[in-house]
Amino acid sequence: MAKQASNNGANLGFEAQLWAAADKLRGNMEPSDYKHVALGLIFLKYISDAFEAKRAELLEDDLADAEDPEEYLAENVFWVPKEARWSHLQAKAKMSTIGKYIDNAMLAIESKNASLKGVLPKEYARPALNKVMLGELIDLVSGIGMAEESDRSRDILGRVYEYFLGSFAGSEGKRGGEFYTPRSVVRLLVEMLEPYKGRVYDPCCGSGGMFVQSEKFVEEHGGRIGDIAIYGQESNYTTWRLAKMNLAVRGIDADIRWNNEGSFHKDELQDLKADFILANPPFNVSDWGGDRLREDARWKFGMPPTGNANYAWLQHILHHLAPNGTAGVVLANGSMSSAQSGEGDIRRAMVEGDVVDCMVALPGQLFYSTQIPACLWFLARNKNPGNGWRDRRGEVLFIDARKLGHMVDRTRREFDDEDIRKLTATYQAWRGEPDTAVYNDAPGFCKAVTLEQVKEHNNVLTPGRYVGAAKQEDDGVPFANKMERLVAQLTKQRKDAAKLDAAIAQNLAKLGFQLGDHDD
Repeated sequence: MAKQASNNGANLGFEAQLWAAADKLRGNMEPSDYKHVALGLIFLKYISDAFEAKRAELLEDDLADAEDPEEYLAENVFWVPKEARWSHLQAKAKMSTIGKYIDNAMLAIESKNASLKGVLPKEYARPALNKVMLGELIDLVSGIGMAEESDRSRDILGRVYEYFLGSFAGSEGKRGGEFYTPRSVVRLLVEMLEPYKGRVYDPCCGSGGMFVQSEKFVEEHGGRIGDIAIYGQESNYTTWRLAKMNLAVRGIDADIRWNNEGSFHKDELQDLKADFILANPPFNVSDWGGDRLREDARWKFGMPPTGNANYAWLQHILHHLAPNGTAGVVLANGSMSSAQSGEGDIRRAMVEGDVVDCMVALPGQLFYSTQIPACLWFLARNKNPGNGWRDRRGEVLFIDARKLGHMVDRTRREFDDEDIRKLTATYQAWRGEPDTAVYNDAPGFCKAVTLEQVKEHNNVLTPGRYVGAAKQEDDGVPFANKMERLVAQLTKQRKDAAKLDAAIAQNLAKLGFQLGDHDD
């Protein structure tokens, strides 16, 4: 572990060190329960810091009223009542009633901020929660960003919140993967789709990671945060609450809807046509209730099978795309080739409808929740959008990324910056975006394929079928010399094997056994 610097946000090991300390305090508490305890406190620290920074500004302004909640709401800063401010809670951290103080703080914040109603955790006073651990956790969170100016302090808190989300997902395994998509996968989707301006939508948004990365993308590429509008839906109430807090910690304004029926059966944003859709739906869901949606208007390319929701997700997403919209969707590998229950017919209709833009085969072990091999579908309503981009109608780009990424621990792989740059540059070059390199097929990695060629492969969309094998580098050794070396090696191996057989037979004979032929 890297040594912690005095500037606690400056080195990459800071979040990991903080997580290790927080995880140690957890004791025997289940990660799924502790998650809400820790993330709730980080959230509370964030909005309190943001409030105090704005309050300091208002106190210096003779014309402003620092005790008027409207002054804060106008700047997208949550109003924090006195009893909910972090300094007040920190002073009570060692008291046996600290849990009650935190619950009251959460209630007070919700009562003054309508967008947080029903979002914040309020179970800190429950008897089973160790109050000593709670006080120590408050002390730990209190140190986040203390040496920084207000804006940087809040950015650090946002980073910590995001890091903790990922770490809890890893601790919870399959359950954790249901609310969190690994950051490197989200980064890849965002970098390839480039959501600079417009409406961004995720119909199964989990804890909101797609939105956080989209906002980061706009910031890092010189855009304005107000240029994108964010929409989402989530069916799990607990996960929806995490998403609302995650976005609030980042200062992101978003329209995130919840209902327990889900996007298929109660589409909260029926009229939305999004410019960008990023989604990681649950893989191969068999009980999605498709039998109740057989005549749904979303199934333009065919009725999805009732035993698998993959093609329901793809068509739901296409239904919500604007005329020039593009989408990136994570799905199980089977979606690229399955012919069961009419899936092959739907895929053929999508290929013929020219809405499949790019297919990416992913390496294994990228996800917390499953070892099922996965892929990325990139969909486009219009493959000839103008603006200097190439007319790519009648083509699909295939990318085989299975050899990319590196192991970060025994069970999980990640893409690094170079992997993401390579994949993004390939897609951008093929789309003919201005100021990009000229696209060229790379055997074993990428190939642009016509729809006729896809049809010849029975509309199977597995990249490995199209990209071929990578070229082997010529080592300069003549073929005759290689064969001579291989024959000599084979001859030696056969002689060694004969010697070993003779030694085994001799040892068996000493024991009264004899090697021979057997019919059974």
